[in-house]
Amino acid sequence: MYFVEEMTQSAIAEALGVGRVTVVRMLAEAKSLGEVRIALARDHAELGGLEASLTATYGFDEALVAPLSSREADVTAPIGAVLGEYLSSLLRNDMKIGLGWGRTLNRSLEHLRERSLRGLNVISLVGGVTHFAHDNPAEFPSAFARAFNADCYLIPSPAVVDSPTTKTALIERCGLRAVYDFANALDAVVVSVGSLGPESTISRYEVIGEKDRSALRELGAVGELLSNVYDHEGRVVDHPLNQRVMSVPMEAVRAAPVRVLAAGGAHKFGAIEGAIRLLKPTALVTDETTARKLTKLPV
Repeated sequence: MYFVEEMTQSAIAEALGVGRVTVVRMLAEAKSLGEVRIALARDHAELGGLEASLTATYGFDEALVAPLSSREADVTAPIGAVLGEYLSSLLRNDMKIGLGWGRTLNRSLEHLRERSLRGLNVISLVGGVTHFAHDNPAEFPSAFARAFNADCYLIPSPAVVDSPTTKTALIERCGLRAVYDFANALDAVVVSVGSLGPESTISRYEVIGEKDRSALRELGAVGELLSNVYDHEGRVVDHPLNQRVMSVPMEAVRAAPVRVLAAGGAHKFGAIEGAIRLLKPTALVTDETTARKLTKLPV
């Protein structure tokens, strides 16, 4: 609660039914042990049942469900914690991994088991943002590469450019063809998804404006993956914006033998359902409330 969900001491005391002094003492005892590695305990039988139900329902090779302290808790940090642990176990020498970006993926960084991996190559699957106030949501691939002393390949452009002509020029005449070619034959991809609402990353960082998002919703769009906008059936929407996205082709992303989708939260539920159909992930990392909704269990 304190280290992952960043709840206040008073909120933790109320949730646990103990006094704030007790919470302060427990935290002090933990700190007195020195440097502590924080990980979510996921051995609860109910979580295991949800994971088994997800794999049976959707055919995932793996499903990992993050516990929440309450139904109202922010799911980003718990999902990030579970994702960090999972990716730390997944990585190996001489691996080529493609990464998306966003708040959920960024929260996994503090839970990675940093080490040097020989021959690890990290490829950013989509361009970035042109400005930000505090944290850069597109920094995930480079920060991930630093954690493992890996080579990193970026797409140094906005995620969405002004025209297909500009996109072609950037790829063919500005040095990005080598990055796109290198993204073929990926061993694994790790992505999240976004909704098309005002709370979404693409809205807050003005990647896709409200006018375009409104037009896309009218066409049945429910979410975006690597800034590619799709409908509930997992079909990329027929709209000019999708021709201007500076991302590795979806065919290359889907061809990776390991495809990890990390996402959760009520506002992303439709986007997650569509992304499952679009990406056909081999592994899903989500929160327990979203897992229940996906398996049609009582929330």
